[in-house]
Amino acid sequence: MQTLKTISGRILKVTVNNQLRHFTIKTESAKFRSFKMTKDEFNSAYYWTGNDWQNFLTSDDYFKVK
Repeated sequence: MQTLKTISGRILKVTVNNQLRHFTIKTESAKFRSFKMTKDEFNSAYYWTGNDWQNFLTSDDYFKVK
């Protein structure tokens, strides 16, 4: 698990699942999971910063986990 900080100070905890090629993102208020990614997308997202993940959460490429 990586703990990342955005430029605005928001803390995001990102966990990777290599086998299923998705990420779980925990914020202060909720938990989200990305849909399965292609290998190229997954390899690129592996190196994203906190700001990249914050921008990702404005897309429709994830769903909320209970």
